[in-house]
Amino acid sequence: MTRIGLVVLVLFVALAAAAAAVGSSPWWWFAAAPLLVMGLLGVGDLIQRRHSVLRNYPVLGHARFLLEKIRPELQQYFIERNFDGRPFDRDTRTIVYERAKGTDAEQPYGTERDVYRPGYEFLVPSMAPCAVPETAPRVRIGGPDCGRPYDMALLNVSAMSFGSLSANAILALNGGAAAGGFAHDTGEGGLSEYHLRPGGDLVWEIGTGYFGCRTDEGDFDPAEFADKAAHEHVKCVSLKLSQGAKPGIGGVLPGAKVNAEIARVRDVPEGRTVMSPPYHRVFSTPRELVRFIARMRELSGGKPTGFKLCVGSRRQFLAVCKAMLAEGTAPDFIVVDGAEGGTGAAPLEFADHVGTPLTEGLLTVHNALVGAGLRDRVRIGASGKIATGTDLVKRMVQGADYGNAARAMMFAVGCIQAQRCHTNTCPTGVTTQDPRRARALHVGDKTLRVQRLQKATVASALEIMAAMGVTDPAQLRPHMLRRRIDPRTERSFEELYEWLAPGQLLAEPPVSWAADWAAADPDRFTV
Repeated sequence: MTRIGLVVLVLFVALAAAAAAVGSSPWWWFAAAPLLVMGLLGVGDLIQRRHSVLRNYPVLGHARFLLEKIRPELQQYFIERNFDGRPFDRDTRTIVYERAKGTDAEQPYGTERDVYRPGYEFLVPSMAPCAVPETAPRVRIGGPDCGRPYDMALLNVSAMSFGSLSANAILALNGGAAAGGFAHDTGEGGLSEYHLRPGGDLVWEIGTGYFGCRTDEGDFDPAEFADKAAHEHVKCVSLKLSQGAKPGIGGVLPGAKVNAEIARVRDVPEGRTVMSPPYHRVFSTPRELVRFIARMRELSGGKPTGFKLCVGSRRQFLAVCKAMLAEGTAPDFIVVDGAEGGTGAAPLEFADHVGTPLTEGLLTVHNALVGAGLRDRVRIGASGKIATGTDLVKRMVQGADYGNAARAMMFAVGCIQAQRCHTNTCPTGVTTQDPRRARALHVGDKTLRVQRLQKATVASALEIMAAMGVTDPAQLRPHMLRRRIDPRTERSFEELYEWLAPGQLLAEPPVSWAADWAAADPDRFTV
């Protein structure tokens, strides 16, 4: 029985009980009154637009909000016992939810964090803070080989595919991007009408399955790619090598989610489980990768083209840098995905133990490009649990030019981390292809929440930078971020990590990099 049917049934029984109370015995009011209240509450839940849970679970959904009233104690209980699926900490979740709703996230009594705990990181304020810029700076994406550069916002929507996410979720994310003037990464699931209809700027991501530009045999289709990449809303093209949650194993979309529409968008058979292979067919060496990036740029009409990866072997990434130098061309951007990131389902062992965390991944990519003399032509994006202004500033200190957020954006469109993404039974309509569940997600309301979250997060980052005495991300330096080593010792990132000088790998590699640089081969991915 549908949710609407249940509400109607409750109202019918309530009215019947009320009639019995009037015509028979007043004792029937003890049944009629609560049933009438429940029925009216259910009607209100069905027609309201702010809470997807209540639209899918009228009346019963209020239990969640009752628990939310005691959230500080309840969530801390779960977090301390690791029952909550490696979540954002309580403060981060509070900030994201409040900013998406447009309410104040300030709290009294200061931090509840243990600032003397080893690993605690903090940004260094200045004794001469600056005024907060009125306009957020943007990052020009496009090297010397790019004919149509794009100005990227400091925070954008990270890769999440249509198919993994519902049509309404994609519409809300892209609508928020259109209203707020930031970019929306499509994920590897193809370019759908829901990405295009709201008019937001798109980074079209191509994965190992080449969805949306593939032949019947699963190979890359250059003609279909060129046709779709020419769309005015496609501003950049990204080749996905690997992702943070599950590097090296590809992706899976269960057959239950592959309806006729998704099959058409992805160029795959309807109703069959879709597997993304762990490797690409279009290249097998670093040199071939660099050449293919250049070919994608040419096919797209000169739009910025790059790749995304979860960093593994430093030697292999240095081989790609050598291939760039040898070929005389380079990607316009590289998105570094941290092993701690990821919104889709992944094997626990991969999620917990495979791949480089974002901090080390950024440092590797940034320093390799600097040392190879390529950093001025390649922009770096960071993706992996970026949710607050603090996260964004930290990542830019560590070498990123801009950031992408996935999990925080899912929170903005209604995700409650029920962890049922792969079952097609998402209670809030975010990660389901069940039309009855998906329609609970009200696009207009969630579009506004996505826009609010991005705007407030960037504003927070600018405010933090101003407190640090800088007005532009290019002025951030490693000494401005510090980490506690033990209760009596803390060190800056300038001291903790090695930072290469421009061209240093070409002139005289430092001892710590020399062996990897010497072994890096542009013609094979040496382990």
